[in-house]
Amino acid sequence: MTLLDLINKIKEHPSYHKAGMILCHNGVVRGSSRNGTPVSDLYVSVDRQRLTAILKEMKGRPGIVEILADVREGHLNVGDDVMLIAVAGDFRENVFPVLRETIELIKRDVTKKTEQ
Repeated sequence: MTLLDLINKIKEHPSYHKAGMILCHNGVVRGSSRNGTPVSDLYVSVDRQRLTAILKEMKGRPGIVEILADVREGHLNVGDDVMLIAVAGDFRENVFPVLRETIELIKRDVTKKTEQ
């Protein structure tokens, strides 16, 4: 799945006419860890039930029309996409916080990563 796939799916939503923006995130495998240690690849496991629960919660936030996410699982190389998120909503003051919180919740509660 690509960000364009997520965006096109959002545009098919019956309430899309209420959206004033679509905000996207594309997380990729970085070539170094936070502390600067080189990373050659990454293994990611995903709690799909928790991901579904987070997206359901975020869809209920004020002004949010739709939120979709795709989190890749398994062995990934530097530069590979890990997490794609698209949030459609009415105004930026509603959409920006939802995107940020969704990213943080997914990173904290959904994914487990092992850097090599």
